[in-house]
Amino acid sequence: MKKDTIKEVVEKLNRNYLTEELFMPKKGRRLPERAAVIEIIRDLRQIIFPGYFGKDSALELDTAYYAGYRINHLYDALKEQITIALRYQGKEENVEQKAQEVTDRFFSRIPDIQNLMLKDVQAGFDGDPAAQSREEIIFSYPGLFAVYVYRIAHVLYGEKIPFIPRIMSEYAHGRTGIDINPGARIGEYFFIDHGTGIVIGETTEIGDYVKLYQGVTLGALSTRNGQKLAGLKRHPTIGNHVTIYSNSTVLGGDTVIGEHCIIGGNTFITESVPPYTKVSAKSPELIFKTPKENQEKKNLWEWEN
Repeated sequence: MKKDTIKEVVEKLNRNYLTEELFMPKKGRRLPERAAVIEIIRDLRQIIFPGYFGKDSALELDTAYYAGYRINHLYDALKEQITIALRYQGKEENVEQKAQEVTDRFFSRIPDIQNLMLKDVQAGFDGDPAAQSREEIIFSYPGLFAVYVYRIAHVLYGEKIPFIPRIMSEYAHGRTGIDINPGARIGEYFFIDHGTGIVIGETTEIGDYVKLYQGVTLGALSTRNGQKLAGLKRHPTIGNHVTIYSNSTVLGGDTVIGEHCIIGGNTFITESVPPYTKVSAKSPELIFKTPKENQEKKNLWEWEN
């Protein structure tokens, strides 16, 4: 019966609620709001790239007023979420002061992030012959969006703010299929072409002028020891001017890809590669079968061993 079923389920759920602290909010605390964090990401993009993602007449009349008005709102919104995150973590004595200090430092970095993004846009334009303009890259390229979110989240990761950086990075992951951990360190003129399926682990270090194609994984050799590996260098280091083509995998904290290397598609690398090296996988043997002249048309596409 419906009534009995509901009663039984409620009793079991209530027992879990009372015995597992993970299910119940900590007294006087709450988690950051995912929707609010995503809204901050969206609104910040209108400051980094004004005029691209929403119209505002103030931008044409007074650019200083436009920036000041938007930052004033975003400052309060971000500070609120940082305060919530720090209070939930419970490791700070003066949460309000800490949140304000972090928010101050974060917004002081916005001009630097904007300059980095301009270089990333240029890297995308220079590296993609299909790109019609830099504006097209800003508007349309999922790789640039993922890098934008990473550069925002990375600042908060460096400030040791819980929850919020990962909310940001997973938002970008869900939208683009590109998974960049906010702890990764990525240099200037970074370009992701096509993008889907890319994974960049937490302790990855990437130099300047690096280009990645779809399906690239910069990962750890093993996570079997779980939390015991936290804080250790688990992911590779990629030098300056490196190109890594599609579906290649580079693993391990001791693995270093030297500068000016080209890593071919479908390679699997677990050891360091010296600078100015080209790495390629051996091409698989291809078998071509020519159909007999009188073979029926319906059989042309049937595979035979």
